[in-house]
Amino acid sequence: MVGLAVLWVVVSVPVYFAGKLVKGGNATFGDAMGATLGGVVVYYVVYFLVAFALGAVIGSPAVAIALLLGFLGWLAVFRNAFDTSWLGAVGIAVLAWLILLVLDVILVGIFGVRFPDFYPF
Repeated sequence: MVGLAVLWVVVSVPVYFAGKLVKGGNATFGDAMGATLGGVVVYYVVYFLVAFALGAVIGSPAVAIALLLGFLGWLAVFRNAFDTSWLGAVGIAVLAWLILLVLDVILVGIFGVRFPDFYPF
């Protein structure tokens, strides 16, 4: 449980900084933590429901549709949590991934570890 809580905080940091950049400083760490947790929950619920429901009807293409709809659900959570437009939500998501990548490179350079280990290189 402690590991999940630490992971949640670590993953919320890039979302916080991305929200600050996109919203011009009008984002809180609480917004980022809520968006991170809510985004994960919505993504997985939408993904599994769509994959299960459509998988029985159309087969394997349902996975691609489920991924897309899950990502749109995650963006909807970002949009709501940061009170921004769809484009702003996309900006927060993209910036958060870029910031996470930079933090990952820094952590590998300093400590030799990846936390969390998202990237295969």
